[in-house]
Amino acid sequence: MRTRTLESPPSILPLYARAAAPLIPGASLLPFVPGRGKEIPDLELKLAGACPDPEEVAAYAKVCGFSLRDHLPPTYPHVLAFPLHMAVMADGSFPFGAVGLVHIENRIVQHRRIGFDEELQLRVRPTKLEPHPRGVTFTLLTEAWTGRQKAWEEVSTMLRRGSSAASASRGDESGEPRQHATPAASKVDAGRAGEEDELEVSAEWGLGGDLGRRYASVSGDRNPIHMHSLTAKPLGFPSAIAHGMWTKARCLGALESRLPDAFAVDVRFRKPILLPSRVEFMSATEGKEIAFAVRGAKRHIQHLDGRLRPVEAKQRNPRRKAR
Repeated sequence: MRTRTLESPPSILPLYARAAAPLIPGASLLPFVPGRGKEIPDLELKLAGACPDPEEVAAYAKVCGFSLRDHLPPTYPHVLAFPLHMAVMADGSFPFGAVGLVHIENRIVQHRRIGFDEELQLRVRPTKLEPHPRGVTFTLLTEAWTGRQKAWEEVSTMLRRGSSAASASRGDESGEPRQHATPAASKVDAGRAGEEDELEVSAEWGLGGDLGRRYASVSGDRNPIHMHSLTAKPLGFPSAIAHGMWTKARCLGALESRLPDAFAVDVRFRKPILLPSRVEFMSATEGKEIAFAVRGAKRHIQHLDGRLRPVEAKQRNPRRKAR
């Protein structure tokens, strides 16, 4: 495995330029543009000294529905790691660009709450391609460490739409945009049959057409499928769609008063939320676990289902700064 240690977070805009370059015919022949490889590179990126900015965290909390507290929202380390995600996918040996990828599943394990004053060491590595009914998938594995202690980790499953790995590499975007389960979905689907009928609707959210741009401004995720209908349509979507990680964060914001210090939360992103839209948030407590879902307010199309369970908490490492 190649390991690269970064001195500072990569700049997002140049990475997006490289991520979008494969859409230009012939650009993937350039050595610094993704699209030349046939498999996900065996690569790990590390970044030490990642420090949350209180003002940026506050802006993120406002967009996602979290309260301001003395610890980070449980989804915020994803934002800190996002430049590393982009850097991995913008590597010249990556088989395709990141623009147009669809986030279909996400698992977060928060081993303990992370304070504003803690420096994090972030580690990101991708996994190999796996076949999928709509193309191919891979996952991004992310860890946040404080000193020698792993405080947070994430598994993000990404879909590249196309009929096969070969067509995905060619950028084939045929077929209706739809999100399907992968093997990892079994964590979410266990006991899922008929469960939605047992969940109680507790909130209805009106999502404006600018939600993708608002979330992009606080997360750095400016994938064109989220920004505007004009940029989403060429990639196969009838309009801009909500970020999956905004939807997950908004759900955890709604559950904030019920969150334990340490927990694992799995979600599957199902039918994309087209913007603007109105959706319903549903949840139910099942012993120590919480099942939750987001569905369309009018047509009851299911957009997300998830499950949260407590895990054994780790004590805060007295040596706060990452090495």
